[in-house]
Amino acid sequence: MLLGPPGAGKGTQARKLSESFVVPDISTGDIFRNAVTQRTPMGMAAKRFIDRGELVPDDVTILIVEERLAQPDAAAGFILDGFPRTVHQATAFDAMLAAMDKTLDAVIEISVPRELLIQRLTQRATCTNCQASYHLTDAPPKTAGVCDRCGGTLVHRDDDSAKMVLHRLEVHDAQTAPLVSYYKGAGLLRTVDGTQPIDAVFSAIVAAAAPQGGRAA
Repeated sequence: MLLGPPGAGKGTQARKLSESFVVPDISTGDIFRNAVTQRTPMGMAAKRFIDRGELVPDDVTILIVEERLAQPDAAAGFILDGFPRTVHQATAFDAMLAAMDKTLDAVIEISVPRELLIQRLTQRATCTNCQASYHLTDAPPKTAGVCDRCGGTLVHRDDDSAKMVLHRLEVHDAQTAPLVSYYKGAGLLRTVDGTQPIDAVFSAIVAAAAPQGGRAA
């Protein structure tokens, strides 16, 4: 499980971990954004909250994760990115894992200062197809407006505007940050420095997860 505020690099690291350990990267944010794009009932319900920079209600999020973890590709393990986001979701997830006879190997907090988060998010471009992220100044795509991974179109998301970024960080502090204490109390939390280069952060995550069996699930 990866924890951290918006802009910490959870999505980038989740994809790298997924490729390295050959297990799915489960991102509730990506699931909701795809549902919005496809205009499904769940997507339209979630859009009202996403547009305001707020968290999608717990009951909807928990159901989505439970359905995703029941799919065959998650049987051997998984990387969680963006879930849980509240302590209530965390306790529901504990019950979900117990019912599935699974355990959580490690919870990795990616720590990044507020000023850097704001800079990253307001300069971020996201692929409309595969959701890969780029920093337009520090890590731009090879071709402007085109995703290196899949050739999709890069856009600046509405929730990455300066005003919305500040609001999203405030929501994180109020609702999601308490998860650090929750998982620290469970003895699962490890913290890595998210200001390092991407590959260095990846190596730190793998090293932090290794004592629990070498797999961040």
